[in-house]
Amino acid sequence: MAKPQQSSNGASHVHLTFSDLQALRHLGNPVAKDLSAIARAGNCLFLACDEAAGLERLTRQDVDRYGDHQHISLSDFFELPGGPEEEMDIEGLAAVDGYLWIVGSHALKRKKPKGEDGEGVEALARMAEVEREANRFFLGRVPMQEQAGGVFTLRSEIDDRHAACLSMDREGGLVRWLRKDPHLAPFLKVPAKENGLDIEGIAIQGERVWLGLRGPVVAGHAVVLELSLKETKPGQLKPRQIGPGGQRYRKHLLDTGGLGIRDLRRDGVDLLLLVGPTMALQGTAHVLRWRDALGDEKEGMVPTSRLTLLKDLPYRREANHPEGLEHWPDGGAGALLVVYDAPGPERLDTGSRTVQADVLHLSAS
Repeated sequence: MAKPQQSSNGASHVHLTFSDLQALRHLGNPVAKDLSAIARAGNCLFLACDEAAGLERLTRQDVDRYGDHQHISLSDFFELPGGPEEEMDIEGLAAVDGYLWIVGSHALKRKKPKGEDGEGVEALARMAEVEREANRFFLGRVPMQEQAGGVFTLRSEIDDRHAACLSMDREGGLVRWLRKDPHLAPFLKVPAKENGLDIEGIAIQGERVWLGLRGPVVAGHAVVLELSLKETKPGQLKPRQIGPGGQRYRKHLLDTGGLGIRDLRRDGVDLLLLVGPTMALQGTAHVLRWRDALGDEKEGMVPTSRLTLLKDLPYRREANHPEGLEHWPDGGAGALLVVYDAPGPERLDTGSRTVQADVLHLSAS
């Protein structure tokens, strides 16, 4: 891929304070330690913690501070098959055209040994168990309504716009259309972080929806799925037949050097990709530009000449895993905000439940 375009500007920061504890007592980790996705609408940030079945909304308090934390349960808008307590593993958010788009990982989960089961045959038996949590198989959108001061709230229905999602029946919504895919079908029974199917990014343009896959990585290439979604009736989305042979998706494969996609964001006719390790490994992460991504109306391999490395992200072993990407015009042309899972102690104030996100200053090109 092409060499990065260097910027003379350093990173600045935005401070995110989470204070709504009542709705989040069941979480294993504090929200500030477990962020997985971000989207901005006006003076609001919507964020996801992958252990919850809902979202966190912060509002702007100052130039570089967001707070007034409110938890939003998605069971208020959708009938979740796993109930309101089962995690959704939300990994992608996008606020576009008056909707907040939400995607779960669609990933299987391998049990981990715990406590006294950490060694021996009991641990081995536990690790043989692979779980399918139905709430993870979510792809949908909720209408947003702007209130005073650029604050947005989610509504089940606004005029002719409705909260809507793909079917979440046992077939698994999107997964049903991948079961015969020659590249992806073999990975549908493999857990997340073991190169199994794992959606971790979403980008939107009209009815076109791009989903970035952390896994599988195929022969060193990351996968982006493209859908064209229609609302067949209030509350129900379904993908159109846009691929070869009438399939309801297109595949785009990009040479990322073996890295998977952690988030996506549309930037004009381009897509920005946050990429990092696919497996449960420590490693570097980068921001890439896929030039004229919206012009690719057939599936296939994306030429490496159309991928540009924009930025290497901070790397610290066992900490600071970049998970969410959003445009940040407050930082100047081309600036991006990045939120991290497992933030290092330099980012986290546990007393105030405040975590620090990075503003990346990039060139506008």
